[in-house]
Amino acid sequence: MSTYHDSQRPPRGRRRPRRLLAGGLVASGLVVGAAGLAGTAAAHERPYGSENASVTQGDSAGEVGGESLGTPVPCGSAQLVAALVRVNAEGGGVLRLAPRCTYTLTDAFQQPDLYDGGIRDAREAADAAENPGAAEKPPRNPADDKAGLPVIYHPVTIEGEQATIERAQDAEVFRFFTVRDAGELTLRNVRLVGGHSDAEGGAVHVVHGASALIEQVTAMNNTSSSAEGGGGALFNDGNMVVRDSTLINNHALGAAGKGGGLLNNGVLALHSSTFTGNSATAYGGGLGNYQAAAEVHTSTFEQNSAAQGGGLASFSARTRVSDSTVVGNQAGTGGGIANSDALIFLRGMEIRDNLATGNGGGLSTSQGLVPLDDSVVAGNTAHGSGGGIHAAKSNLLVRGSTVQGNRAVEAKSTGGGIAVSMGRVALYRSQVTGNQSTLPAGGLLVDKAQATLDSQTVVGENQQTNCLGSTGPVLNCFR
Repeated sequence: MSTYHDSQRPPRGRRRPRRLLAGGLVASGLVVGAAGLAGTAAAHERPYGSENASVTQGDSAGEVGGESLGTPVPCGSAQLVAALVRVNAEGGGVLRLAPRCTYTLTDAFQQPDLYDGGIRDAREAADAAENPGAAEKPPRNPADDKAGLPVIYHPVTIEGEQATIERAQDAEVFRFFTVRDAGELTLRNVRLVGGHSDAEGGAVHVVHGASALIEQVTAMNNTSSSAEGGGGALFNDGNMVVRDSTLINNHALGAAGKGGGLLNNGVLALHSSTFTGNSATAYGGGLGNYQAAAEVHTSTFEQNSAAQGGGLASFSARTRVSDSTVVGNQAGTGGGIANSDALIFLRGMEIRDNLATGNGGGLSTSQGLVPLDDSVVAGNTAHGSGGGIHAAKSNLLVRGSTVQGNRAVEAKSTGGGIAVSMGRVALYRSQVTGNQSTLPAGGLLVDKAQATLDSQTVVGENQQTNCLGSTGPVLNCFR
């Protein structure tokens, strides 16, 4: 077991890491514009952007002009701990791990942690004082928040060199990295294996006033047991950018666990990453975006599972997903994607072969706003209604998209392609074809909702019926 003591050495000269500051959009209050819709998609008033705000852009490992970049860390867990202690004592720096080394951690790192919840908890405490009747979260238990490595308080870059950081199989419960207020972690080209936290973030936890850049990282077999939180591998409450990374077989196992691979409660930009085989008890088998802002680009969600949103879920949040694939996921509701009391923009999507044991084989939305542009929703199955898409009390806009070959298969299932109830649906330049349900309508079911189909939209060759079976006529839809 390692014990931390404040360093008495004066800071030594070193190359300081460069910092990347990028702007973004603003996630402001959001009102969903569906007819008769009372739900509001609430989102934090935080920066919402495609890049991290104030993350460390570390120098790459190697040499520039004959000068070595980063302090080499010998292959050993004690050496890694010592290197992080020193870099924290010196106000930040760059570490370079031993190529392909496996750093096995056997104990949680022991150090005084005076963290009081930071600016997030201070703000919530002020809100509670102004609104004493509001429900309060249970107090934070520091014993649940252990890490195997020293807490990150400063700009720290770790060049992984394809090394592995793992928790020993018989070790106590701890994650690897905790990033506190004003800390900036850049983690590149490393594997994180077997982390386990009783709080959020089985491998990495970023608090509200901190940031992280996760690049070319593989996070595997990590677990969060937080009762109401989650983030089996990664938890972000601050600013996080994830690029070119892979999250495999991570789990949020708490009673209301969210985000089996990654739970975002802050500002997230996710690029060119893959989520496979992750699970959450409640929602977001791969990715959960909760009361937060997230942008997702060119990423893949496959074979993940949850009660809601097998691939990904957006709850009381603002989410934008583009040019991404959601395939082979499973959930009770929203086999591929679930959206609730939130706004989710979907563009250039491939949503295929997902399964819902309830409604929405490919996509489910409740009290939300969903623009679906230039996308394919195909081959999904629901054991409830809405084989491709199920929308309840929502505003669903389908533009330039194809909804094809989806099924709603149980005895009372309707809306093989799309099922809409008590909201609004509008289709422009789209095709709803070859879908089927046990009860009509097999193509587009409109139940006590408003429907608009433009002249370039085709609803045809669905079984049983195209739109017949809806509670009212659907203009430009025949039979």
